[in-house]
Amino acid sequence: MKKFALLCLAALLTLMLCSCGNYDLFDTNYTYDYAIVSFPDGSVKTIEIEQWTDYEGEQIQIIAKDGTVYLLSTVNCILVNEPD
Repeated sequence: MKKFALLCLAALLTLMLCSCGNYDLFDTNYTYDYAIVSFPDGSVKTIEIEQWTDYEGEQIQIIAKDGTVYLLSTVNCILVNEPD
């Protein structure tokens, strides 16, 4: 019984660790098409998202389809998912 519980725990942890990037976890959809980002100089840019990851607090990392990596506060970012 103890081995079964450990196996279930390992499977759950593996599932949780594999669900990063352009998220889709269980029935909750965390996939976004693009981000609207506000920069400190006042400019605003629309970025097509390849992957994204959030961190503790207000940080988010966005990897654009062109390969550029952005690390910014969620206060300066809106994630958008276009309907099909």
